[in-house]
Amino acid sequence: MIRVALPFGSGTYRKALNAANIQPVENVTTVAGIDGLLLAGGPDVDPALYGAPRHPETEPPEHARDSLEIALLREALDRDLPVLAICRGLQLLNAALGGTLVQHIVGHQCPKVQAAHPIAIASHSRLGSILKLEGAEEADAAEEYMVNSRHHQCVDQVASGLLVTARAPDNVIEALEMPGKHFVLAVQWHPEDRAAWPDRKLFEAFRDAARLSSERRADRLPTQKCLAADADERR
Repeated sequence: MIRVALPFGSGTYRKALNAANIQPVENVTTVAGIDGLLLAGGPDVDPALYGAPRHPETEPPEHARDSLEIALLREALDRDLPVLAICRGLQLLNAALGGTLVQHIVGHQCPKVQAAHPIAIASHSRLGSILKLEGAEEADAAEEYMVNSRHHQCVDQVASGLLVTARAPDNVIEALEMPGKHFVLAVQWHPEDRAAWPDRKLFEAFRDAARLSSERRADRLPTQKCLAADADERR
């Protein structure tokens, strides 16, 4: 079974991963030997990470979580492992790569609503391809898709290397991708809460990308073993 790191996250994340035939690996300090990384939702990212003072509405920082998730993220990117980032995860991805956040917005905290507002998904994006929206297949088209919403912060300045692939009607960024990497997809809503929606395809695409990553790693192992054996012989 495909194994992905889930350093933090509730049973809802575990359930969504299991439904996609992914085994979550918790209490991790490295992604070595693991097939991908999921950055879950949670408390606000420490604004010190992007050089801003703390807003009165910003939650107290959880330094240990920020530090561990950033370390795992950097390791995953260095190894070109698939990364799926959700809500706080999207914000952490942006902050870790040099972007900034708006620390408080209104109108996006609807915890009990499964279809809070539409988002416009960019044409030819990975997100549109995964959700198989007709408009995403057309040139210069942006397809609308309904999402849930329960965040009070959002991306401000987008980090270098990240591409915005979805926005809400009020222009809040709802999805980011990293072109040039095998699979780095971040969404601002909570697909783990909507197993009956097309959102489940995000976890399935994450699984498929992680499986390919695992197969590539396995293909490299014989070469690595041969190199090690040659080195031993020369000693």
